[in-house]
Amino acid sequence: MTPSPTNTWRQIPKGVWVLGFVSLLMDISSEMVHSLLPMFMVTTLGASAFTVGLIEGAAESTALMVKVFSGALSDYLGKRKGLAVFGYALGALTKPLFAVGTSVGVVVTARLVDRIGKGIRGAPRDALVADIAPPDMRGAAFGLRQSLDTVGAFLGPLIAVGLMLLWANDFRAVFWVAVIPGLMAVALLIVGVKEPARHVDAKRTNPISRQNLRRLSAPYWWVVAIGAIFTLARFSEAFLVLRAQQIGIAMALVPLVMVAMNIVYALSAYPFGQLSDRMSHTKLLVLGLMVLIAADLVLASSSHWSVLLLGVALWGIHMGITQGLLATMVADTAPAELRGTAYGIFNLMSGVAMLVASGLAGLLWDELGAAFTFYAGAAFCVLALVVMAFRQRGLRRLI
Repeated sequence: MTPSPTNTWRQIPKGVWVLGFVSLLMDISSEMVHSLLPMFMVTTLGASAFTVGLIEGAAESTALMVKVFSGALSDYLGKRKGLAVFGYALGALTKPLFAVGTSVGVVVTARLVDRIGKGIRGAPRDALVADIAPPDMRGAAFGLRQSLDTVGAFLGPLIAVGLMLLWANDFRAVFWVAVIPGLMAVALLIVGVKEPARHVDAKRTNPISRQNLRRLSAPYWWVVAIGAIFTLARFSEAFLVLRAQQIGIAMALVPLVMVAMNIVYALSAYPFGQLSDRMSHTKLLVLGLMVLIAADLVLASSSHWSVLLLGVALWGIHMGITQGLLATMVADTAPAELRGTAYGIFNLMSGVAMLVASGLAGLLWDELGAAFTFYAGAAFCVLALVVMAFRQRGLRRLI
């Protein structure tokens, strides 16, 4: 008998819930900064859209690339929590740099170090979720963590909007407040999560040695390839913020765009995560791509605020369908003792794709206009569908 959604919710281990709330608090901290940062760079520091794209692409790709090393280290040590704590602490302690930064260089440094913290914590945390959750509830567990993470991602911009209205668009004051939930996240992780015991061989081997990498199966490498193509199709969300500013939404209200996107994301991540435990992963991936194509076309087609919100909502549904699903697919196709390494490699490839996609998106925005940026995203989605169609027989066999 398939468990009801309520029963599944209750059966998810406490550690997964705590990790979800840790993510929630850190995302409040991060999104209070990130929802304002594109505007801060453009209006206060004088950066171009191309510069914003490069900075965002470099920042997010740095986070994804660092995960390969932190994930491998967590496999080698047989411990994941310590690395996660260090990564969250690094993210929290970099927030003051945004408040004191007076040049693009300082902001770039703060953004990169902040994302290095994200990279350090990401793979060990995901591997920790997979270690804690029973295999038959893994999709629901990742969906729950992602939902709680995304609640923070819409509360952060919402708080930023309120403070911007209260403090007359004082970016720096909002950045200072963002330090508080970041430190709370670190404290909760330290006291609230007990790492499950794992067997570690007395003779440890390098997780990213050629011998161990050969143990990662063909299904796993297919998931890596699909993840990279998805990232090419979905460039930095900073361009959603710039699109909102471009159509004339008041500066203090622009972060509401991210609030709307993340509300939809939060509401959809857990149901689709639970659905992935019972439904073909391939079909869900295709559905996610179709929704992203629709989002890109809507965002490119009109500059009216109501159309913008529709496109942003579709973007959020796409995220809800695909992000927990890809994490589940990595866990399902990689050996347990190499799970941290597997997440790291997956995110390394996605990081390279993110850098390329965001740089290209910024260049198209500056040279050809916002619409071409979103049309390019839709074109990459079509490419992903074509690749999946050519490999449909392999997908059925591997996933």
